[in-house]
Amino acid sequence: MLVIWLGAFLVIAGVIFLAKAALDRGRLSGTREAPADVRDGTLEPQHRGLRFLGLASNWPGLALMAFGAVLLLFGAAI
Repeated sequence: MLVIWLGAFLVIAGVIFLAKAALDRGRLSGTREAPADVRDGTLEPQHRGLRFLGLASNWPGLALMAFGAVLLLFGAAI
């Protein structure tokens, strides 16, 4: 049972790690110069800042999720 709990914790930790890494890349809105056709006070960012940048920057979170999934499968098999 401990293996299943540890696997679930690692999967959740991997998701949180990926979300934190995406949010740390930059603010969603800021004091950037807005185009003339955009209303003032909008929360919409000018450019998409949050995206999956590939395995190079996201491998720790993906590794946590993969190891957690392996532990969950192992716990289900026993």
